[in-house]
Formats: sequence, C-alpha cells, structure tokens
Amino acid sequence: MIRVGLAGWGEHHRLYPAGTKPQDKLKEYGKRLSTVEVDSSFYALQPPERFQTWADDTPPSFRFVVKAYQVLTGHRRGISPEGSLDAAFEAFRRSLQPVREAGKLAAVLFQYPPWFDCTQGNVRVLREAKERMSGFPCALEFRHQSWFVPEYREKTLRFMEREGWIHSVCDEPQAGASSVPTVLHATHPELTVVRMHGRNEAGWNAGGAPNWREVRYLYHYSEAELAEWKDRLERLARQTREIHVIFNNNSGGHAAGNAVDLMRLLGQEAPRLADPEALPEQLDLFDLP
Repeated sequence: MIRVGLAGWGEHHRLYPAGTKPQDKLKEYGKRLSTVEVDSSFYALQPPERFQTWADDTPPSFRFVVKAYQVLTGHRRGISPEGSLDAAFEAFRRSLQPVREAGKLAAVLFQYPPWFDCTQGNVRVLREAKERMSGFPCALEFRHQSWFVPEYREKTLRFMEREGWIHSVCDEPQAGASSVPTVLHATHPELTVVRMHGRNEAGWNAGGAPNWREVRYLYHYSEAELAEWKDRLERLARQTREIHVIFNNNSGGHAAGNAVDLMRLLGQEAPRLADPEALPEQLDLFDLP
C-alpha cells in the first residue's frame, strides 16, 4: 500500500474550500489524503490534548508521521528545557499517547542534523534513542552523506535492520556533505517513509540566510521526475508492506499539486485542487487613474 501526503496541513491552500477555518483544515485534509507529517512536534513538545484533538479530527484509517522533538535529535544543543534528555524523551512519549492508542501513529521521524556524521559515538546515540522509544515505531533520516558512502552504506542499512529502524528515504539535492543520496532499500518489513524535499541545489545549503525557509524547499517536480518515482515506489513496495510518501516541497506551494500528480500516476483517486490564486494585475506605469 502506498499512501501519499504532505508535510503539515495548514499551508496547502489549494487543498481546501474557500473560507475553511484553520481549526477545520485537518478535518478537510483527512477527507482527501490518508497520511500527514506533523512538524510542530519538532519545534516544541505538543500537549497530549492536542494530539487527541488531531486523532479525533481524522478518519479511523488515517495515519500520522510525527517528527521527533529537536532536543531528542541534537538540533537543540545545551541544557534541555525539560531538565534532562531522559525527561525530554519521557515527555515526548507521553505527548504521543493519544495517536498511538488510536492506532494512528505510523512512525516517529528521527531526522538528525547535518553535522550528525557516521561515527561510533553517533551509532551509540542512535541505539540509545531507539531504546528510549521502545514500543513506538521509529523512522530514521540522515542529513550527512557519510552514512551512505560506499564503505559504510551496507553497514548502515544492516544496523537499521537489526535495530528496527524504519528507513526514511530522501529525494533531495546532491549538494555536498549535508545531503544524502536516494537509497532504495527498505529496512523494516512493515513501513518505509519517503520524503520529497525537492531538488533545489542552490537553496539547499542556505541555512544561514534570513529567507532560507523560502528557498530550501522551493521546487516543483516535473511529470518525468514523478514517473521515475512511480517506478521506485513500486520497487520499494516489494520490500515493505506500506509506504508513506511525504511531499515537503512547499516553499512555493508546490507540494499539494505534486502529491496529486503522483497519486494519479499511481492510479489512485486524487483530490481536486482549487485553481492557484490569481496574482493581482499589475498597474501599467502610464495607465494612471
């Protein structure tokens, strides 16, 4: 089974009827797509009551991929606001209980930062994180290419298989050490996550720029690129029971359209999108009132 969804549900305006209130968007989203990535959980611990609301607002078959809190993956350095790393893990586990108990938690996505390279110390970090999240399905995404250089690629994949990590396969620019190649290998028999980040090589390493969020994921996948991914997904589907494809290329509002395009290529019933909002007409310099 291949599910296609988006990173977040608040910004994909073409997906909703005009006038949809923010608090109603997830309900509308759940009528159109069957999986979503929760990103707000990365920036701050979400109260369990919020996850309960999200579970209540979605159909029984709906699934969430929840991004791990930044303290747990080392993005936020220094002393944890929760007092210790153990306390942060425990608070995060508690926050997820409502979607877990509802049977709607597909995976917790541990995306490690670009400086998290392939070392013995970091292998130990991964093992300890997996132990702390015992009982929760966990997906692993790297942002440093050292994990998949030829001498470590197979060792990385075997490690993920032994530890029970779900592979988060990436489509992203090949832009130096802070990007990873697309490795079409499922490490878990039940689930594989595929995250479509776009291929904006120029914007990928612009993390220090004030507008980095606007350019990093600014990309529209062509029909040929999506057709290539159709073949890749069919290959992955022979290795794992379920695949969740998450489009994260929404800097320019392209994610929803690309998700619909891929669903159609896969022969799935796809939601209808509203026409893009028309840009206001520019006033001719000499056509003054």
